[in-house]
Amino acid sequence: MHSPSSPPDLIGQSPIFLDALAHASAAASVDRPILVIGERGSGKELFAARIHFLSPRWEGPFIKVNCAAMSEELLDSELFGHEAGAFTGAAKKHRGRFERAEGGTLFLDEISSASLRVQEKLLRVIEYGEYERVGGEQTITADVRIVAAANVNLPARAEAGKFRADLLDRLAFDVVIAPPLRKRREDIAQLAAHFANGMASELDERFPGFTPEALHTLQSYSWPGNVRELKNAAERAMFHWSSAEESGPIEKIILDPFDQGEALAPDLAMPASEAERDKPSEMMDFGAKFDLRAKLDEIEKTLVTDALARSTGNQKRTAEALCLTYDQMRGLVRKYDLAGGS
Repeated sequence: MHSPSSPPDLIGQSPIFLDALAHASAAASVDRPILVIGERGSGKELFAARIHFLSPRWEGPFIKVNCAAMSEELLDSELFGHEAGAFTGAAKKHRGRFERAEGGTLFLDEISSASLRVQEKLLRVIEYGEYERVGGEQTITADVRIVAAANVNLPARAEAGKFRADLLDRLAFDVVIAPPLRKRREDIAQLAAHFANGMASELDERFPGFTPEALHTLQSYSWPGNVRELKNAAERAMFHWSSAEESGPIEKIILDPFDQGEALAPDLAMPASEAERDKPSEMMDFGAKFDLRAKLDEIEKTLVTDALARSTGNQKRTAEALCLTYDQMRGLVRKYDLAGGS
């Protein structure tokens, strides 16, 4: 555990990870916006915190915002604050995250989810160091460093008109890449032991280590959820070892807690109401026109959307579940504009 005034622990010794760590540490000293890019679960927030705590602003606040977790209106209010009466329910003045981050760093996670209007206001803060609260007329100056993070291709989104190119230019003064876990497999054993040991402390147990077979399972898995997924797997393994009152090293690794044979099969099937909804009506009037292609597209989109949700957005797993190739899956995602999976 790191103290509130020190860089967070970032564990690993692989060359690609140490290079990223050195890059983040060097970028910390320059008081400019920084963009951290990486897949979900790869530790982007930890890299952002390291940049803050190694910067001259280390004694100031480190404020975090998940842009994907809020609607446009709520994000606008949370970032810039609002005046009393600015909208229905705004009973009193609200200090936004920029005010709370004054003198420190504001971490904007999933920046690609911010609307173009909010992006324009962010650009103004970066360019001129000023903004207004929602519903306010007073200009407020901001002394805040922005570190933003994304798990999508921002240059491609900017080229498609879905992200402001001028904002991207300013955010990308320097870009730090948080490497995915599959590219730093040398770190898996160390990370797994660290997480399992933490769970052991919570359970008031000793960490018994992993068997060679368990380590092989951990090191040969692709880890689409990266370090976050590894943390869950290592902690889960320690928990089950403790529950079973084992004595030797941890042998059982459960990578997918939903993979429990037939026990969950009924719950994973399409609900009867959905099946009925998507079944062609037996009372169909064939004397009238019926757009079969549109109906089939609707059914296909529903099935793909539901399968993506069950796979938490992972397109590779979804393709396997639907017996499709990855390229076929990508084609369906583009066809129905279901981007957001990995």
